Amino acid sequence: MITVSSLLDAHWYARYKKISKLNIRSSIYDVTDRCNLRCKGCFFFSSGEHEVAREETDINKWHRFIEKEMGRGVNLAILIGGEPTLCMDRIEAFYKRLPTFCATNGLIKIDRERFPDLMVGISLWGNAEDETTLRGKDTFKISSANYEGDPHTYYLYTITPKQLGKTEKIIRNIKNIGVKVHMQLLSNDEGVDGFSWQPEELIDIRAEMDDMLDKYPETVVSCKYYHEIITTGKMLGRPFGWMECPSVTQPIDKREPRPRRLTNFIRWASDLQTMHRCCTSETRDCSTCKDGAAHMSWVMVNKRDHIKTSKDLQNWIEVYEMFAKLYQFIPW
Repeated sequence: MITVSSLLDAHWYARYKKISKLNIRSSIYDVTDRCNLRCKGCFFFSSGEHEVAREETDINKWHRFIEKEMGRGVNLAILIGGEPTLCMDRIEAFYKRLPTFCATNGLIKIDRERFPDLMVGISLWGNAEDETTLRGKDTFKISSANYEGDPHTYYLYTITPKQLGKTEKIIRNIKNIGVKVHMQLLSNDEGVDGFSWQPEELIDIRAEMDDMLDKYPETVVSCKYYHEIITTGKMLGRPFGWMECPSVTQPIDKREPRPRRLTNFIRWASDLQTMHRCCTSETRDCSTCKDGAAHMSWVMVNKRDHIKTSKDLQNWIEVYEMFAKLYQFIPW
């Protein structure tokens, strides 16, 4: 009989035991419908999700809502928007109660006296030229000044096809300001010309991502199995898509047969009542989704399928470790 202990040596088994106790149960929250940028390809605005609900402004209702979320077992709040830092009191309502992650464009600096260990993920879409094309300004110039040397910050580097051959300069710049970086790929929800992935480009960017991990292991938070899955869209021969995604809002998930999924996962709109379909967009074609967290979660919920060979299980462990580091459940 194949068991976890039979597939792992002492080193890998110790790593497995460390993450097996975490039992991460996350949900995602739209903190606000407003933003101080309008990025081409942002799934929130391109799908019209900013218009489906009127955001709740009564902070007391946010406090009561968060208590209910904790009551249903949530132990990781992932805050998105819009731009969450436009509403610091709402961030604080989560932060005071449970482990919290804030996704931000980095233009507004988090007060570290108020939020000493809040994990912050800063969006970055390329070099200054691509940032200006897609986002209207070079955000790195501002965010790097705000967060240089911050131990509870990393960049979520969304790589576009325009970045082929250019990623090392960006990774090096991030290394030089003393923070970490995690990589995912642009899904190009608004079909911006020249920013959709072609098959040969995905092969090339996978090799480039592997190379960045090899060259900058203290800066890049990733693993090569994740690179394989995010670029091929396949795990153990199965294609990613609607019938595989683990990050569909549980109360409205009517899929049959039910895939393995995140326990009690919900993505809440900013009115604290409306539920969005999934962790990204109502309108995204799931077969083209390149969302990093969705693909990491896909691996994580399919542990049983990785208990086949030592390498398969080690791959699963590395992805789970990566997720846990990005959300501060285990140290860098």
